[in-house]
Amino acid sequence: MTKRQVSKLIHVGDYAAEVLLDLAYTDDEWSPYLSLEDATKLDLVREALQRRDFKAAQALARIYALSPLAV
Repeated sequence: MTKRQVSKLIHVGDYAAEVLLDLAYTDDEWSPYLSLEDATKLDLVREALQRRDFKAAQALARIYALSPLAV
C-alpha cells in the first residue's frame, strides 16, 4: 500500500476550502481509499463553512473567499 497526499476543494456559497488528505493506493480494484479521519475532516470543514465558522474551518483547511470577476 502506498499513500499520496492530495488536496480536495470544497465549495460552499461564496467560500471554498482546500483540504489536504492522504489517499491510500493498493492493488485492489476499489483503490484509492480515503481514511475515516480524512472523511470526517471533509465533513467538519463543510459544516464549518455552512455555519460561517471560519476559525474552525481554518484549523483544518485553507479557506478562500470567492468573488465574481465580471458583473
